[in-house]
Amino acid sequence: MELKSVIGIYEDFPKQGISFKDINSLIADPMAFKQAIDEMTKVAKALDASLIAIPESRGYIFGAPIAYQLGAGLVPVRKPGKLPGEVVSEEYDLEYGSNTIEIQKKLIKPGDRIVLVDDLLATGGTMMAAVKLIEKLGGQIAGLITLIELTELGGRELLKDYFIHSLVTYQY
Repeated sequence: MELKSVIGIYEDFPKQGISFKDINSLIADPMAFKQAIDEMTKVAKALDASLIAIPESRGYIFGAPIAYQLGAGLVPVRKPGKLPGEVVSEEYDLEYGSNTIEIQKKLIKPGDRIVLVDDLLATGGTMMAAVKLIEKLGGQIAGLITLIELTELGGRELLKDYFIHSLVTYQY
């Protein structure tokens, strides 16, 4: 199945000029969802990951079943104030403003091989912040896997030092 054919596209959402790629139609289709997870799992297995890191919230949809299939651990990457215990934080820039993400310190040990899994790679800001957090804790980035990549927005260039695999690409 061509996964691109089951991804919804909404022009001018959430604002004028944005072409929104909606994963809801893909994850609602059992065959398309299974295919996406199976393809992402195959890539993650080849990267020999011991942990799957998942930025909230849509990374959870794809990362959890991949970790389960691999027998790997799962590390949530969350917004501030959502995780108990000692955390490490990383601030990153958005188009208008900034944001921060956090990981619990105890979840990543030096030498852990980690694959970051998310639904979308656009500018790369969230993924780069997650990479920095993981590396601060001594984790090794085995690779990044996304369902969708918006190629014109520069995420791949920002993350050029890392292996990136995207199942579906659009210009923007």
